[in-house]
Amino acid sequence: MTTVSGEFELTMDELRVVARYVAESAQEVLPVFEETVPGDPRPRAALDAAWEFINGAKRTRLQRVTSLDAHRAAKEAGTEAARLAARSAGDAASAAYLHPIARATQVGHILRAAASAARIAELSAADDPAVGNMLIEQARQRATPVLIAVLSRYPLAPTAKNRVAQLMSTLDASLRASV
Repeated sequence: MTTVSGEFELTMDELRVVARYVAESAQEVLPVFEETVPGDPRPRAALDAAWEFINGAKRTRLQRVTSLDAHRAAKEAGTEAARLAARSAGDAASAAYLHPIARATQVGHILRAAASAARIAELSAADDPAVGNMLIEQARQRATPVLIAVLSRYPLAPTAKNRVAQLMSTLDASLRASV
């Protein structure tokens, strides 16, 4: 089994579990970007690259390049929801390259897409936080023991004042409490 070493080790199988979790969240919200910015293929390409890795392909330059492209598309999107959807697709592709270093910023690569999906749902429901909280609970239930074990190797999610960061911190705490 191939592993990636740093302050701890991550196996390719573990990275695929993380990438699947992120890609599932990104898949749900990709239509938000595509409806807002029709004709921009970058987030879809990133999500496709993520699924290639998840389904057994080696991680390659494809995941890195498409991730960066999706993040560029996010910066250019005209709405918060479209930006979050494109960034989620970029996060799915970049999850193949999660770093095995104990930094809180790495937690974003694991949980930000789920938090972004929850925020997009809130925006669609007239900024109703109950909707976001419901989606965070669904994301918690979707997490596998392997995903939680990987997450537990990292410090807690960084705290911030924006709503996506708040949702991510809530998800992080609930996943760690389930161990």
